[in-house]
Amino acid sequence: MDTLDLARWQFAITTVYHFFFVPVTLSLVAVTAGLQTAWYRTGKDKYLRLTKFYGKLFLINIAMGVVTGLVQEFQFGMNWSDYSRFVGDVFGAPLALEGLLAFFLESTFIGLWIFGWDRLPKKVHLACIWMVVLGTQLSAYFILAANSWMQNPVGFRYNAERGRAELTDIGAVLTNKVVLVTYPHTIFAAFMVGGAFVAAVALWHLIRRPGVDTGAFRTALRLGAVMLIVAGAGVALSGDQQGKVMTEVQPMKMAAAEALYESEKPASFSIFTVGTLDGSREIYSVKVPYLLSFLATGHFDGEVKGINNLQESYEKLYGPGSYKPNVPLTYWTFRLMIGVGMTAAGLAVLLLWATRKGRAPHRLLLWLAVPLPLLPLLANVFGWVFTETGRQPWLVFGLLPTSAGVSPGTTMSEVLISLIGFTALYGVLAVVEVKLMLKSIRAGLAGTSPLPGDPTGDAPDDAAKPLSFAY
Repeated sequence: MDTLDLARWQFAITTVYHFFFVPVTLSLVAVTAGLQTAWYRTGKDKYLRLTKFYGKLFLINIAMGVVTGLVQEFQFGMNWSDYSRFVGDVFGAPLALEGLLAFFLESTFIGLWIFGWDRLPKKVHLACIWMVVLGTQLSAYFILAANSWMQNPVGFRYNAERGRAELTDIGAVLTNKVVLVTYPHTIFAAFMVGGAFVAAVALWHLIRRPGVDTGAFRTALRLGAVMLIVAGAGVALSGDQQGKVMTEVQPMKMAAAEALYESEKPASFSIFTVGTLDGSREIYSVKVPYLLSFLATGHFDGEVKGINNLQESYEKLYGPGSYKPNVPLTYWTFRLMIGVGMTAAGLAVLLLWATRKGRAPHRLLLWLAVPLPLLPLLANVFGWVFTETGRQPWLVFGLLPTSAGVSPGTTMSEVLISLIGFTALYGVLAVVEVKLMLKSIRAGLAGTSPLPGDPTGDAPDDAAKPLSFAY
């Protein structure tokens, strides 16, 4: 293991850890906004209480997400200075938009929403949380636009004298065919996580505390389950389009995802494959005829290029070297992404069936409360590991190899020290996050008192607490 390997491990660990919070934030803020809208339109107390309950969990999550996200900025300068120099002129525009526009919306209107419960008119206060939703969506889009440029570079020219890419068309970067399919796929995947989280928390309360806020948590459980199923369908449809674009711009990634070593026309989809340890050839596989051709090209008789054929063409185009990603890792993360996500959607169907016609969930379903939100979260992680490792050995596909992006002056010991430090810090933050979330979940729904413009309702005298208690 050398400096490059350690730098890649550090970036992988910190990025995956940060990404744990991203899908929860993207989806939970929309759930909170939806619940508050339901309260505004119906005046039902249960929606207000659910808004504050899930809103608090959202605030805890986004606070931790911001803290862990800051490390990503440091790493570009610490371990990846050559990469930063190469992409800086291109990334500057979308990341500036993310910081100055999207994050500005999020931070400003989160503050107004937290402290404006008893100070702003109901309609204005509701608009604040929807502005936060807009900010998170814009933030996701701009960041995905930057990442998509790494998958399919567009709208730039290469300055050989300075050794970097320079932006020529911001419109091309923001409308990259990769980001246009990646954005909906990522958002649907995030909403699977949010739906599972909402349903799992409600399920725990319904089983462990029967009779306490049953109506509210039953609504939350079924809302989360439906959200998980609908988002799962969205993931499947958007993933189909993403696969076709991936085959067009990164054929090696598709070939590695299927462990397809030789070009096939028509190509079969591999359900299960056993290959050599170095991922150089197939030993045994179970396949579905014609399916890969359709997924990759939209035609059942379409040709899909194989790993070995692409390796030969890439050597002619880019020079000697291996252009194969880690085939076993790419192959299995692709299948784990699909399999784990489908399992989560199946469990959501089970929850809807178990609570049909007013039925209470059986106590045996309590075991679902923990794995239900973790399954789509892991599917998200597997998806990103597949996306990034399948692009190897490129940082920017076809332009910048990963080995050329690491900081030249960084030593192995320096990376090791920071790797250990970040890992230890993230371990502490994980304990803090879990304890805060569990404490808030166990506390259940707080009582509410009439706020300015609220419908009247009965509530304990000590329950009139603003949402700022989350800080």
